[in-house]
Amino acid sequence: MNRSCLLCGVGGQGVVLASRLIAYAAMEQGDFVRTTETIGMAQRGGSVVSHVRAGEEVHSPLIPLGTADVILAFEPGEAVRAFPYLKEGGTVITNSRTVKPVTANLSGSGYSGEEMTEYLKKKAGKVIVLDGDEICQKAGSPKVLNVALLGAAAKSGVLGITPEEMLDAVRKNVKERFIALNERALELGGEQV
Repeated sequence: MNRSCLLCGVGGQGVVLASRLIAYAAMEQGDFVRTTETIGMAQRGGSVVSHVRAGEEVHSPLIPLGTADVILAFEPGEAVRAFPYLKEGGTVITNSRTVKPVTANLSGSGYSGEEMTEYLKKKAGKVIVLDGDEICQKAGSPKVLNVALLGAAAKSGVLGITPEEMLDAVRKNVKERFIALNERALELGGEQV
């Protein structure tokens, strides 16, 4: 079964690590995997997008418009920006907290996570909204949002990767001193599904 996941957020949120954990878990299942990232101005808080495609035969790392099974969004505005990639009936998993872009700050325009989430709920097949701030607080670090989103994705079944397979990917790819913290984040993300 081929599957495609588009991950999107802003620089520093761990989008690239999350895509690598998905890729690792899929390869452990025996799938062929291709990934690519667009990081651009990530160090300045800009958009980061990662494509992960897995299955028996995958020719390109780029997900064509309208074919992603899931969008894993670290910020609701980025989910809206990436929405054209989602297939009809696809799933969006997003953090509820917004990260206001520089352009919105400079223009003084409104930037409402609630409005973006409502838009997604009207348009997507399924939308799961996580309270990333609560999860990070319970886990003990603001840097585990990426793994919490993976926990929600694994628990929901949209990736074709079980929570146990994702846990194995975390244990084998995260520095030892951070494993317990990320295990907790994975669990907490799954609990919000």
